[in-house]
Amino acid sequence: MIIGITGTLGAGKGTVVEILKKKGFSHYSVREFLIEEIKKRGLPVNRDSMVLVGNNIRRKNSPSYIVEKLYEKAKNYGGDSVIESIRAIGEAQALRKKENFYLFSVDADIEKRYDRIKKRKLNSDFVSYEKFIEDEKREMKNTDPSKQSLLDCIKLADFKLENNGTISELEKKVDKILANLEIK
Repeated sequence: MIIGITGTLGAGKGTVVEILKKKGFSHYSVREFLIEEIKKRGLPVNRDSMVLVGNNIRRKNSPSYIVEKLYEKAKNYGGDSVIESIRAIGEAQALRKKENFYLFSVDADIEKRYDRIKKRKLNSDFVSYEKFIEDEKREMKNTDPSKQSLLDCIKLADFKLENNGTISELEKKVDKILANLEIK
């Protein structure tokens, strides 16, 4: 089984990944893929560079290029895998056509999400609340399939997780989904 993770900024996508990794899933990250490319290009590692480089790679190759590369790695691994941070509709649409693939979305209240990004202390997260909102608006909706369109990705999700509670509560939600998928 391969699970893709999409969702709003700071909602807990990484937390869902950690839950799945504890269950034996291998992890493939769009963010890490982009950070490698950003470093090769000598750009600062921040959200603006990730958007710029990601859009450039998808425009140059195909809207699903990055996730297709990660999916290929996951498929070659042969076990259960998770691909984190699906943000472009072209990515979500391509993966939805794959066998044994499920798309999860994660969301939470905006104040909780901003508080979470401040606590995780990633380079791309050192932004004001206003910049956080501006970044999310920029990534929320786009008609170009190679650019971020979180809203469209979320709409395509097989399972939607609200993450306004504890990690334990989120883990129970993930466990319930996985139990239902094992029955299929």
